[in-house]
Order: sequence, then structure tokens, then C-alpha cells
Amino acid sequence: MDNHIKTWLFDILSSINEIESYFIDNPKVFELYQNDLRTKRAVERNIEIIGEAMNRILKQNPEIVISNSRKIVDVRNRIIHGYDSVSDDVIWGIVIKYLPLLQKEVEEILNE
Repeated sequence: MDNHIKTWLFDILSSINEIESYFIDNPKVFELYQNDLRTKRAVERNIEIIGEAMNRILKQNPEIVISNSRKIVDVRNRIIHGYDSVSDDVIWGIVIKYLPLLQKEVEEILNE
């Protein structure tokens, strides 16, 4: 595997781990997240990084299969270009439903 792709995959894992670290002392409760501006912005920033890394991976090697890869890039674009219409519900859904799957898939690719 190309070293650039490995680096971007590690960037994705690092961002997922950073997001998870925000909830070590605070439970994953939507209302708490919704009322914590710092955590929301930090999570959004890490999702931007994940989306940019995914975009680079897809450009370098479109054969790599990661669930929802195009949607991940789309969310990154939405956060950056449509910052005023970012939905807490959508971001929270990503954190709860999609990041665990993404983490698992990225770890599997790196272990191949």
C-alpha cells in the first residue's frame, strides 16, 4: 500500500480517537453534546480532517473500499462550505453510527 494512503488512513484513525476522547469524562448524550459548543466545533473539525483524508485516498486509489466514503467527503464539504447549515443531528448520527464502522474498516485495511 502506498505510504501516502497509509498516512491518510492513520489520520482518519487519529481523528476518530480524538473524537472518542471528548467523551471519556462525559457520556455520549446528544443533549450534552448539543449544548457544548467547544466539543461540537472540535468534532466538526475532526470530521473535516476525516473527510479530507478520505478525499485524498479516493483520488489516489479509487479501488479502496470504505463504506460511505463518498458521503464522508460530502459531509466534510458541507461543514466547510455550508457551515451555517450544519445539523447537530447529522453530526451526532455520524459520531454514533458511522465512526465505529469507519474505524473498524480502516483498521482492517491497515492490517492487510
